[in-house]
Amino acid sequence: MSPSRLVIGMTGATGAIYGVRLLEAVRDSGVESHLVVSEWARRTIAIETGYRPEAVLELATRTYRADNQAAAISSGSFRTDGMVIAPCSVKTLAAIASGFADNLIARAADVTLKEQRRLVLVVRESPLNVIHLENLLKVARAGAIVVPPVPAFYARLRSLEDMVDHTVGRVLDLFGVEHSLVRRWGGSAGADREPELVDGDRWAGGALARPDGRA
Repeated sequence: MSPSRLVIGMTGATGAIYGVRLLEAVRDSGVESHLVVSEWARRTIAIETGYRPEAVLELATRTYRADNQAAAISSGSFRTDGMVIAPCSVKTLAAIASGFADNLIARAADVTLKEQRRLVLVVRESPLNVIHLENLLKVARAGAIVVPPVPAFYARLRSLEDMVDHTVGRVLDLFGVEHSLVRRWGGSAGADREPELVDGDRWAGGALARPDGRA
């Protein structure tokens, strides 16, 4: 079933466009969105995208300050279909993993877990150290779904926008939201055929080779 109400958090990690595109897609689907944007997320939006932070806030049905612990989404009695944090910083990941709900994003995530609703974390960090990996394991064991923004090359993505949309589409899939952002895999039919080549590539014995002969 398609959700009717989602909580969306945006933190200061790089990749603000993931949160922006998610908000646009949720708005277009008719799903109610409740948005929390951290102070550093506002700065990242301004630095990385062509959007004004105020314009991003206007994409949501309702917005909350990150320091407003009295907001509706801080209580489990406020019913939602789950929460997405996109992008999710490793600082916020650590807060969720340790149950340290010092702001509304971490608190709303904690509520989502305790109410056994779906929590999706688009964690944007690389490389990962042992602390990051242990925190990822902790939140996964607690019930969260970790969706790092990794492109699927079978979809033949041609642009940065395609890569962003693919990740956003896969997040929406987890909540049953209808969309057309993802080029879906249709099975292995025709996988033994030589692929359509682009940009001067040629097929050479099972590998793509460049015009200079290198695979």
